[in-house]
Amino acid sequence: MHKVINVCLIMFFVGCVALAEDTTQKVNVVFGVNNFEQMFSKGELTSQVRSIYIGYDQKKTGENNTYATAFGGMLKYELASFNGFNVAIAVTGSQDIGFATGDANQYKQNTELSSSKGSYLEVSEAYINYKNNGFNIRLGRQMVETPLADTDDTRMIPNTFEAYMLTYESNKLLFTLGNLQKWQGAGVNLNDNWIDVEASGISMIGLSYDHFLKFNVWYYDIQKLNYESGASYFELGYKFEEKLSLQALVQYLHQSEKKNSEIQADIYGAILKLTVDNIDTYVAYNKAKKHIGKRSFSGIGGGSLYTNMDTMLLDELADDRDASALVFGIEYNLNNLKLQYVYGDFKGKQNSVGNTMYIVEQNFGFEYTLDNAFNLVAIYVKEEDKQSSIKTINDWDRVQLMITYDF
Repeated sequence: MHKVINVCLIMFFVGCVALAEDTTQKVNVVFGVNNFEQMFSKGELTSQVRSIYIGYDQKKTGENNTYATAFGGMLKYELASFNGFNVAIAVTGSQDIGFATGDANQYKQNTELSSSKGSYLEVSEAYINYKNNGFNIRLGRQMVETPLADTDDTRMIPNTFEAYMLTYESNKLLFTLGNLQKWQGAGVNLNDNWIDVEASGISMIGLSYDHFLKFNVWYYDIQKLNYESGASYFELGYKFEEKLSLQALVQYLHQSEKKNSEIQADIYGAILKLTVDNIDTYVAYNKAKKHIGKRSFSGIGGGSLYTNMDTMLLDELADDRDASALVFGIEYNLNNLKLQYVYGDFKGKQNSVGNTMYIVEQNFGFEYTLDNAFNLVAIYVKEEDKQSSIKTINDWDRVQLMITYDF
C-alpha cells in the first residue's frame, strides 16, 4: 500500500504540471511584483520527470549483480518576490519499477535510486529567501553548490540541505557564509531520509571569483559523525577564451582532524582544459600525502577534486598512504549530441601494513538534448583492480541510462 500511495503522489504531481498553464518552460528568474497578491498569481510552477536504469555486473566470484529501474521526478512551486522576499517548496520522489528491478530478497536490488524499500518521497526544498541587490539570504531546505558540499545530481534524488546561507555578490566577486544542519539525497543512504549533523552543523565561509582569473578560498568546520575536521580549500587559475578556450587551474585541500575522526589530509591538484572547435580535452592530476592512520574526505556530493570520475574518487585510496590520480578526458560536441571518454589511473602506495592499490576506471558517455527540455544520458563505466591477479570488489562494469524531461 505504501508503494501504491507514493506512485499515486508522484503521478499526481506530474499530472498537475502537465495540465497547468504557463508551465511548459522552466524559469530561473524570480519575478519582482508590486503587491502581496501578485506573489501568488506570478508564482512559478516547474517540474522534472525522470527515469533511470542502473546495473552493476560484478566480476568477483560470489558477488551478486545488482540492478534497478525507477520513475519519479521533482515538482517545485516558487512565489514571486515582493519587497525582496519570496518562498518556495519542492517535492522529490522515486519509485522502483518492480519487473525491471532486482529482487531485494536475493540481494540483487540496487538501492541507489529509491532506497532498499523501493520508494522515496521527500519535501526536498522548503525555504524563505530575501534578496536586495547583491545581498541574498536563504533559510530552510535548499540546494547548495560549494566545493565540499553540492547537489551531485547524477541519480534520482539530488542532495539538498537544511541550511542557512548568506551570499553577497559584487563585480563577479562572491562571498558566502553558511551552516548546514541536515541533508538528504544521493550523498547519503536513502533509507535514512534526512541526516542530522551534530548540534553545531557544518559551518562554511568562502570567497570566489570567476572571470578570466578564477579563485576559490573556503574554510569548513565539519561536525559530522566520522568526518569531523577543519577543511581549507584553495583554487587558483586562469581562463583564456578566443578562437580556442584554455583553462589552467591548481587546487589544494587541507584537512585537520577533530574528535579522533581519523580525517586528516593534504591533497594537491592541477587541471589543464583545452577546447578547439567542437572538441574538449583535459588532463587532471591529484596527489594525496600520507598521514599515518588517517584518511581523506573530499566532500558531500560530487566533490571538488579534479580527478573525480563517475565512481572512483581519490578518497578510496587516500587512507594511511600516499595516493595519486591521473585522469584524461575528451568530449565531442555536435549540436545536441555529446560523446565523452574519460580514463582514470588511481594508485596508492604502501600503507602501514604494506598494502598497495591500483585502480583503473574508464567512462564512456553519451548525451542527447532536445529543445532544452528532453535529455537522454547514458554512461558505461568499467572499473578494474590492476593490483590483483584475481577479481576483487573493485572489478565491475556499470551501466546507467537516465531520461529527463523538464516542464
